[in-house]
Amino acid sequence: MRDLNEREFKRILIIKPSSFGDVIHALPVLNGLRHRYPNAKISWMVSNSCTGLLEGHHSLDEVIPFDRKRYGMIGRNFKITVEFMEFVNSLRARNFDLIVDLQGLFRSGFLSLASGASVRVGFANAREFGWMFYTHRVAVPHKDMHAVDRYYLFGNRLGFAQVPISFDLPVHQESRARIKQILDSEGIAAGESYALIGPGTRWQTKIWPAEYFAEVAEQLESQHGLRIVLVGMDSEADIAQRVAEQAGGCIVNLVGKTKLAELIALVDGATVAVMHDSGPMHLATALGKPMVAIYGPTNPSRTGPYGRDEAVARVDLPCSPCYIKKVQDCPHHHCCMRELKPELLLQKLSHLLTHAANSS
Repeated sequence: MRDLNEREFKRILIIKPSSFGDVIHALPVLNGLRHRYPNAKISWMVSNSCTGLLEGHHSLDEVIPFDRKRYGMIGRNFKITVEFMEFVNSLRARNFDLIVDLQGLFRSGFLSLASGASVRVGFANAREFGWMFYTHRVAVPHKDMHAVDRYYLFGNRLGFAQVPISFDLPVHQESRARIKQILDSEGIAAGESYALIGPGTRWQTKIWPAEYFAEVAEQLESQHGLRIVLVGMDSEADIAQRVAEQAGGCIVNLVGKTKLAELIALVDGATVAVMHDSGPMHLATALGKPMVAIYGPTNPSRTGPYGRDEAVARVDLPCSPCYIKKVQDCPHHHCCMRELKPELLLQKLSHLLTHAANSS
């Protein structure tokens, strides 16, 4: 029998529903698969909230939305259970011959099997016994591998390991036009430089103090002449409002006001970005933007800005990374964020902006 990486596949499904950052980390796999199987039809199963990252991607033939929250009611709601069965049947009808499961959970493993594909590749250490559903398993050498490198291990089995890692994230012209319109309405003219700040994130413990962000915003505006634009989700509106109030000046608060495709265009047009360990930070990394990434409870070796170690701002503490999500559970008074002072970020930002000015 031929090795798996020598076989040809015609209909390929990538299963990676979420999260925002993880979908971005998986983009190089799409690029590798397209190079290895240029004539294949490639589909990607992704959560509804992340479809905007993939729609219109030139390497994808189909985006399959997966409603994780709704399908979580399977077995408890008859209508939703029937809908899920119909969804599974629709997968089988597509006649996939290769499944690439990058999620590595029971549900994604089950869907890979239910698709009817004869070849199903997933992680050997998939959680919740997800590994049981695969015909071929990819071993992970060590737990601290960066997520991008971990996903790209599939290249060894599927024949694209030699393809250079590339995020290749398209920015659509209609989204650029919409962002230009939004910024113009906020007093930022076309061609005017702006800095993006993402003050929110899902974990409480990842959040840098609002007053620190405000100080950075003030300095970027007064010392470097940059307009300040805040970005994030609806759920991050409170901290964004606190940053805007404390910073003074003319801050443009777009938190919760952009669609995902528009956010891509907004990030792409920025001069520099300041972000937590979050989806927008990984988006800025994929687009090659100058940036500073704030880290505390998580490990930049695993989920840092890929290939950009110099962009990480953190305090080297024995308790970090801890992966604690709630501030009230932290026994050290959130010192990983409290002790990370604005001065460190401002030094990094000044270096980035000076380098950018000298290179232009």
